[in-house]
Amino acid sequence: MLKEYRTISEVSGPLVMVEQVDQVKFDELVEVELAAGEIRRGRVLEASEGRALVQLFEGTTGIDIQGARVRFLGKVIELGVSGEMLGRVFDGFGRPIDGGPKIIPETRLDINGNPLNPTARAYPSEFIQTGISGIDCMNPLVRGQKLPIFSGAGLPHPQIAAQVARQAKVRGTHDPFAVIFAAMGITFEEADYFISDFTRTGAVERSVLFINLADDPVIERLATPRMALTTAEYLAFEKGMHVLVILTDMTNYCEAMREVSAARKEVPGRRGYPGYMYTDLALVYERAGRIRGKPGSITQMPILTMPEDDKTHPIPDLTGYITEGQVILSRELHNRGIYPPINVSQSLSRLKDKGIGPQKTREDHADVLNQLSAAYDRGKEARELAVVLGEAALTPVDREFLRFADQFEQRFVRQGEDEDRSIETTLDIGWQLMAALPRTELKRVSDKHMQKYLPAAGA
Repeated sequence: MLKEYRTISEVSGPLVMVEQVDQVKFDELVEVELAAGEIRRGRVLEASEGRALVQLFEGTTGIDIQGARVRFLGKVIELGVSGEMLGRVFDGFGRPIDGGPKIIPETRLDINGNPLNPTARAYPSEFIQTGISGIDCMNPLVRGQKLPIFSGAGLPHPQIAAQVARQAKVRGTHDPFAVIFAAMGITFEEADYFISDFTRTGAVERSVLFINLADDPVIERLATPRMALTTAEYLAFEKGMHVLVILTDMTNYCEAMREVSAARKEVPGRRGYPGYMYTDLALVYERAGRIRGKPGSITQMPILTMPEDDKTHPIPDLTGYITEGQVILSRELHNRGIYPPINVSQSLSRLKDKGIGPQKTREDHADVLNQLSAAYDRGKEARELAVVLGEAALTPVDREFLRFADQFEQRFVRQGEDEDRSIETTLDIGWQLMAALPRTELKRVSDKHMQKYLPAAGA
């Protein structure tokens, strides 16, 4: 029989202080029974000197300090996982919301995961094809990598997230592939878009969706990515699947963290965010990777909206330290009607060299990447110069690069929301664009690759 306490002394935001408690542990699950019989769940944030600070998942509205009873359950938050979760939609706490039956769990796992021995990690090396040229060619995603998308308010990151979820695949293998999609703090319209898109395209059959709406409890928002990653770890390391985890929007997650921190009256750090935000984000992001001796893997693609498009804001800043690069969306390209508006000059994949080349993508991938990047940067410099001096002041070669930059954005970066380009198609488009430049300016491609690919591409 669990011991009950009627010693709530304070209620603040989503937090409850319980006095005169005994043998209570950090992260322990809690039940609070209201006077009317309603039961709300929570977890212990702090426990010391006979006092416990409890974080309630469903909020504290309507709690009567005198009539409420508190029970400590002696266990942590767990998620019941099963292969039957594929094709299903859950809320942020792992409860089905698609009208289907409850999941019969094969096992129950702590949502905080188990520590992974760094020496057991295998180095990421296999290319994941997203079907989006701005990612696949210029900033390749590698199995086991953490590659976030830095977006801004009003930019089409929901569409890009859905497109990646539909199209992503590991080339050169027939191993099972799954997508875990976790949305935090989104509107009902966004949730309906994601669910409808996954259902319309059939992507839901290989996916598990966790949806936390903007009006759901803030504490559920903090649990959502952990629920998703716990599911990913089970499918990857117990079922041997390649799993891509898409987390959107990590900015909403961090705002929830700041709200709880303020309720706890903690000393704030940069811009009011808690000082431990870096550690918390690392605990989420570092649950990606591969383990030696196990076929499965977890690849992460977190998405965050930069407040005021500021890359120095604490959320993108700290995320950049932890992850292996970033794909940055451009408001300028978006305003010109280019989808997806990927700023390939500012984007970076630190593991790109590990996932491209013969037997992975194609032998000319590195050459094409380097030459396109150099030519596009030069074309943008020419564009800026033309704004100041006029296009007539440019040299003939600079005008060639200016036209290249325009064509690169229109033919290479731009593509349809349902257009799934193979890496071969993407590289061929790159060669076609390079064919318009003087051969003497193609200094970053080898003669062998130029002879093999350029004439056919320019024909």
